[in-house]
Amino acid sequence: MIKTLRWRLTVWYLVSFAALLLLFSVLLYGVLARSLERRLDESLTAEVNTVTALMKDELEEVHGDASLAARNVIEELQFRGSIIAMLEGGAILASSSPGELPAAPRGEAVEAVPRWGRRGARATARTFAYDGQSLTVLALEPLDSLASSLQALRETFAVAIPLILGLAGIGGYLLTKRGLAPLGSVIQQTRQIGGENLHSRIEIGNAAEELATLAASFNELLSRLDQSFETMRRFVQDASHELRTPLAVIRGEADVALSHERGSAEYRESLAIIQEEARRLSRLVDDLLNLARADAGHVQLHIEELYLNDLLAECCRSVQPLATARQIQLDCSPGQDVPFRGDEELLRRMVVNLLDNAIRYTPSGGKVSAALEAHGPDVRIRVTDTGVGIAPEAAGNVFERFYRADKARSRQQGGFGLGLSIVKWIAESHRGAVELTSQPGAGSTFTVRFER
Repeated sequence: MIKTLRWRLTVWYLVSFAALLLLFSVLLYGVLARSLERRLDESLTAEVNTVTALMKDELEEVHGDASLAARNVIEELQFRGSIIAMLEGGAILASSSPGELPAAPRGEAVEAVPRWGRRGARATARTFAYDGQSLTVLALEPLDSLASSLQALRETFAVAIPLILGLAGIGGYLLTKRGLAPLGSVIQQTRQIGGENLHSRIEIGNAAEELATLAASFNELLSRLDQSFETMRRFVQDASHELRTPLAVIRGEADVALSHERGSAEYRESLAIIQEEARRLSRLVDDLLNLARADAGHVQLHIEELYLNDLLAECCRSVQPLATARQIQLDCSPGQDVPFRGDEELLRRMVVNLLDNAIRYTPSGGKVSAALEAHGPDVRIRVTDTGVGIAPEAAGNVFERFYRADKARSRQQGGFGLGLSIVKWIAESHRGAVELTSQPGAGSTFTVRFER
């Protein structure tokens, strides 16, 4: 079985070319055979007409003696390869070839005697009446000459067709090899690309449009892989950094507590610190696990009927203690009943993350407001704060994992840089989207848009 594309294309090209060449040869042979037969019939008809005219003139001169007139005409004429005979009834009056000839209708082949050819003969006859006599002029020509011409054509085909197919096969192989040469270059360049040089791109030069499209598709794939690998590396680095800090605190507190005997109050203080850091670790691990499941497509939404206005009001009540502790005014406008189908737990987490993010980045004395808007099938949850705002160059990155516009400030406030990533994932999993409008020093507004 042929496995290489080069040989397969060559074989298909050769088979197609051979079929067309054989079809052309058969058609040419048939057309030529009919043309030779037609020319032979026309030649015999012309000879019969000529002999008939001479025979009529000769009959006038010999006063109707058909036998004498026939012999005189035969003696006067010279015939090129054909046999002419004059007959009266079934008897031969005269012939350019000795022997008895069987008469035949015009255009039909006759079974010729050996000396007239091994392949039979072509015959044309014409009958006319003169002075009460029925005379027939018969012209025959052996088919040896026609058969020889066709035999020569067949022999030419027998030699030329294999030679042409051989040259066509070589030419097809060379053309296929040249046409697929850029593909070999693509394969060689692709084999040299690994995880350490995903930034490399395939160069194909001035190749055919299909191969250029293939190379462009490979380059797009490499770009996506490079971006994915870079995101993965950054994710691992950031996750390691985030995990290292609470683990270091837990280990330090444990070492200090075990270094010498302490009072119960000191042990309780150390355990409280360890407990708080363990909670932070647990929250971080849960966030990482949820995002990993979302990336793998293993998260199944528990869709149910709910009211978004009730969900928003409950979320505001849950974060009210945090807002009060930071001396921030929290306004909630859930509005009227807005029915919706979705995963209530995930939607609740999305709203809480937005409110928590707004409260953490709003200074004391500021204001955070949450509102629900519904216009026909369009539903929007809008969370606005009067906090520090986000710089334009950072606005496009706030939904990336572990991204912080102010890293030191975020760590002090207990954030991991995963909240907005989770918000975006939950919104998109409900066929929605989240948008940000912000102005440094004037606050930010996050808008989650759904369609019912």
